[in-house]
Amino acid sequence: MQAILNFAQQTGFYQFSQGGNWKMLIMIAISFVLLYLAIVKQFEPLLLLPIAFGMLCTNLPGADMFHEIFFAGGHVHWDLLHGEAMTAELFAELKGSGVADAVLATCPVGTSITAGLLDILYLGVKLGIYPCLIFMGVGSMTDFGPLIANPKSLLLGAAAQLGIFMTYVGTQFLGFTYRQSSSIGIIGGADGPTAIYVTSRLAPELLGPIAVAAYSYMALVPVIQPPIMKALTTKEARVIKMRPLRAVSQKEKIIFPIMITVFVALLVPSAAPLIACLMLGNLAKESGVVDRITKTMGNELMNIVTIFLGFTVGATATATTFLSLQTIEIMLMGVVAFGFGTAGGVLLAKLMNLFLKEKINPLIGSAGVSAVPMAARVSQVVGQKENPSNFLLMHAMGPNVAGVIGSAIAAGVLMALFG
Repeated sequence: MQAILNFAQQTGFYQFSQGGNWKMLIMIAISFVLLYLAIVKQFEPLLLLPIAFGMLCTNLPGADMFHEIFFAGGHVHWDLLHGEAMTAELFAELKGSGVADAVLATCPVGTSITAGLLDILYLGVKLGIYPCLIFMGVGSMTDFGPLIANPKSLLLGAAAQLGIFMTYVGTQFLGFTYRQSSSIGIIGGADGPTAIYVTSRLAPELLGPIAVAAYSYMALVPVIQPPIMKALTTKEARVIKMRPLRAVSQKEKIIFPIMITVFVALLVPSAAPLIACLMLGNLAKESGVVDRITKTMGNELMNIVTIFLGFTVGATATATTFLSLQTIEIMLMGVVAFGFGTAGGVLLAKLMNLFLKEKINPLIGSAGVSAVPMAARVSQVVGQKENPSNFLLMHAMGPNVAGVIGSAIAAGVLMALFG
């Protein structure tokens, strides 16, 4: 009977009845909502689905797949991860650094924890491996031709990073630290891997809500952007037609990733890992001599890393960290970030038109947020509604891919300042 009683007390059903575990039921319900959005509504399903499932798994009591204590205080505690007992010195250090009591309670002094599956896989996020590999895959599928053909697009991509810095300022008034504000602001870059990369370095305690916000709002780009684009432009501006872009030679496309890697790495060394991986993937594509590697980067490698990234990031959304006022504030500031990013690109395009003989359609400025290629498609759709003969997609792809570079540089700047 004692053995049966012990077994019953180890089940998740029994542990739900223990104090505080009711919060896990709320998190499981939230994971079901996210799974619904990913599967039925198809909101960024490639990442939202594994994120939601990771959130589900980490909130099942007794499963012990992920332990926040191993990564408490923003560092990997290798000794605990290897099964060593919690020391009084480390416990006091973590308590003094502001680690939640609920997290410390999972590993009192003198006890040890066996690492779970998601603890091991999460190291790829914590060490910055998965986001960089995602960038490599993105690079292998990106065509920088529109940006090379129209270098002015780079300015629009830079202007769209306004959302990052405006959100940073806004979160300071809400009481977030510099590092947390930087991580929340990067949502405005509309680049999920970059948001994860920065947050894992600067504010890992916010990784769950920031990842959910970043990918949810990326999926809502077609909803968020059009009202802002129309509010900031006139009918006359929205019907501007742009001439077809010039053809870009293969030599230019090969030189571009090499040149950008050198320039960005020297300018913002903190952004070098992201930019280098992005440009390596693109160089492999444009060189035309490593087709097998290019296909692997854009398919098998990209898919495998996407699974691990989403699954482990979702695991950080525990009841202890996710169910808080901070999470609501992060979700609200995510909308602000996207709004200012969209507005920044559109307004700079209007400003440039004051000095250009050949006008540009300001709608392409909104594509400067790096949600590739969704933001460019939004520019195309809004433009065609105003003028059915207007084709802005390729023009919008210039600011769109420039936004990928811009968000990586912005991330490097924030990590250099506050890392």
